[in-house]
Amino acid sequence: MPIRVIVTKDFDHMSAVAAGLVRKILARVHQAKREAVLGLATGNTPTGLYKLLAKAANGGDFDAARVRSFNLDEYIGIPGDNAQQRVLHPESYAYFMIQEFFSLLKRKFAETCVPYGALIEQERFESELNRHPDDWVAEGQRAGKSIVISGSARSEYLAWIRKDIQQKYDEKIRSFGGIDIQIIGVGGEGHVAFHEAGIPFKGSRVLIVQMEGNTIKNAVADGHFATERDSPRFAVSMGAELVYEARNVILLANGERKRPPLARSLLEGVSADVPISYGQEYARSGGNLVYVVDGVAGADLVQSRSALAAKDIELEDLRA
Repeated sequence: MPIRVIVTKDFDHMSAVAAGLVRKILARVHQAKREAVLGLATGNTPTGLYKLLAKAANGGDFDAARVRSFNLDEYIGIPGDNAQQRVLHPESYAYFMIQEFFSLLKRKFAETCVPYGALIEQERFESELNRHPDDWVAEGQRAGKSIVISGSARSEYLAWIRKDIQQKYDEKIRSFGGIDIQIIGVGGEGHVAFHEAGIPFKGSRVLIVQMEGNTIKNAVADGHFATERDSPRFAVSMGAELVYEARNVILLANGERKRPPLARSLLEGVSADVPISYGQEYARSGGNLVYVVDGVAGADLVQSRSALAAKDIELEDLRA
């Protein structure tokens, strides 16, 4: 299917347009089956959308009890004495989703699922990586690296992570027929979730990603964590291959920082250097991909309308 790019006025307009698209697709899905499966992202970008979806559900536009959700990612190494404390830490993505979306719903979703990062003890994980270097390889050419655990890992802990943390999340998504609508944002280098620039696409189902030093430093500098020791050093994340298996993908982006990767993701070829560029392959295979962006993030795309049209990408400018 052709990729659609919808350029909006600002954050609120972007959120409203995206909410309208999600509601429209939800209506179609609910006509065809009992439950819709919704893929969710964290970060500031989708917060306006989530408020509008909660308002729509509370107003009776759709039945939240007929929605099941899966989140893209979760930290490993959030401070806490046990998994429950880590899940409820104010910087966990599970807590974020409760605060920004789930708690706003009068009628709750059938189920909400977040990757099982809180179950992993970060220090033990690092110890096992050091003790069993033959059980894993690091993949990625740039920032964060994907820690790929061998199917024949000798470490029981690493084998447990591969089976119960990674594979079971993937299997659970499959057990409900896959994701009907996946909401994603975009990182500064075009990454999706923690599928960082340079991590290969092949086999990127549910990843364990090791963060680079600057990411950890920035988390402390931005006030998310008190010290670098407190800051998570790993995350569990859907990879691009799994993200772009959804039947519909809606990408949201606003602000100047998102402008270069958006342009590269559509005007250049498919490359692991810009993970969201995988959307081109997804669309060629029949996936429904829509970019909903504000005027700042979409400025280069508006200026490249003819180049987009040559690639069968439709651009709709709603700023007038």
